[in-house]
Amino acid sequence: MQAYVVGGAVRDELLGLPVVDRDWVVVGATPEEMVALGYTPVGRDFPVFLHPETHEEYALARTERKSGRGYKGFTVYSAPDVTLEDDLKRRDLTMNAMARDAEGRLVDPFGGERDLKAGVLRHVGESFVEDPVRILRVARFAARFRFRVAEDTMQLMRQIVAHGEADHLVAERVWQEFGRGLCEAHAEEMFLVLERCEALLHLAPELNALFAGASREAVFGMLARAAAAHAPLAVRFAALAWFSGAPQGADDGGRAFRDDDGGRAFRDEDGGRAFRDDDGGRAFRALCDRLRAPVDVRELAVLACRCREGLRKAASGDPAVLLSLLKNADAFRRAARFEALLQAAGFAEPGTSAGATRARDALAAAGAVDAGAIAQNAASTKEIAENVDAARLAAIAGALNRSTPGA
Repeated sequence: MQAYVVGGAVRDELLGLPVVDRDWVVVGATPEEMVALGYTPVGRDFPVFLHPETHEEYALARTERKSGRGYKGFTVYSAPDVTLEDDLKRRDLTMNAMARDAEGRLVDPFGGERDLKAGVLRHVGESFVEDPVRILRVARFAARFRFRVAEDTMQLMRQIVAHGEADHLVAERVWQEFGRGLCEAHAEEMFLVLERCEALLHLAPELNALFAGASREAVFGMLARAAAAHAPLAVRFAALAWFSGAPQGADDGGRAFRDDDGGRAFRDEDGGRAFRDDDGGRAFRALCDRLRAPVDVRELAVLACRCREGLRKAASGDPAVLLSLLKNADAFRRAARFEALLQAAGFAEPGTSAGATRARDALAAAGAVDAGAIAQNAASTKEIAENVDAARLAAIAGALNRSTPGA
């Protein structure tokens, strides 16, 4: 029985990066022997155990044989006769197919160290095409390390897409890899790789259309700004959504909006200058539904499309425009989400920063209005709404006057 550190820990150590987690492969052991040594079994699809003291994962060496569609369509074989090289051979990229033995010696049968030094993402073997998740992993590693994809590996990725394997990916796994890639330092590289192998068209046609349009360079700039600020995933995704949809100036005559999580209606109250729930909102709702994105991510992305025009008008808008924006964004109930929206807008369109400042001032002023006290002196629900709006408009006007030089 021998244990080896494998995969990402070896790769990151060679790159001089901090090693956060270590995974181990055990050669020459059975599940019964692992349990007898005090290891706790946790693997569902193949034998994986937790070390009794460090709680690091130890997997028995295994091989895989393709037996069906998708990334779960494999038959796993694990036994004491499986060698370390057999186990490493089934891995995706050469840089992830290295190991270190107990004495610290590097085991590198497929040239992973060479490809690391050259900055190349290269597949280990022809079995690469059997797992469509590897398309997403390659794209994510491109976003993390800014390595180039070897041309023969790119050809295999195109082959996976052309044979329809990518169509069988589980939505949650697609979102998991996509979300991780979007939060890497060079997220644009993920999109470029997925675009080159034509996977983006299959997995996220809404984003494929976005990157094929005139906003391409602007999107890349947004991703760089969001990465530099270490923005959370929901904010980065909402900033992407900002670039999708109708042109500036569109309005819908004051029709109601729908709050997707609760079915509550929003209605613009500024005399018909509604902020449109446009094609961008519909497109990103469809994308989030298909990929089963988390609710907070979905909400903020749709809100970015819905309130984009309002935020653009906020820099020069009167109190009625600002109040309308706050109500459409549900800012009085969801102040933290509204702040996330302002951050996303700032990454997507830095010119909205002045409007964001005014929107924050407007929210602080209008939010201080005592709606409960006003309600006690009103005769009807309609009168309550009208009086609260009037008080909020006056508060916003006062705040804007105080913040204007020379006022």
